[in-house]
Amino acid sequence: MTQQTTDERPGIAAAIVVQEGRVLMVRRRVSEGQLSWQFPAGEVEPGEEREAAAVRETQEETGLTVEAVKLLGERVHPKTGRLMSYTACQILGGTAHVADTEELAELAWVPHSDIPEYVPYGLFEPVQDYLDGTLSA
Repeated sequence: MTQQTTDERPGIAAAIVVQEGRVLMVRRRVSEGQLSWQFPAGEVEPGEEREAAAVRETQEETGLTVEAVKLLGERVHPKTGRLMSYTACQILGGTAHVADTEELAELAWVPHSDIPEYVPYGLFEPVQDYLDGTLSA
């Protein structure tokens, strides 16, 4: 499946990266409304698969090499109106750091119990379900 758009803007692909019982979150230099902390994510380029965009954005933003494991779902984001896809990714190599200093202010490995502090408005249900199962195991 190729790129989908809402109101002519490219979709956004987010990577859900879990390691040692924590999920990777990044804080953007410019927040999108209430969205300060979020998952590594960016626009799907023309002809690019959603999963490939999630992998590429993770590499560009955090320096981690990951592979897509499973597309968790997609929705029109209630805060931004953008089409969002969420892909579970597994780390192949690298150490997470702020690789894109123009876009990101910081990153954090967030334990399951702290997710509501970073994302007070709640997560997309399929992502929450995945994290509940993965981080609680």
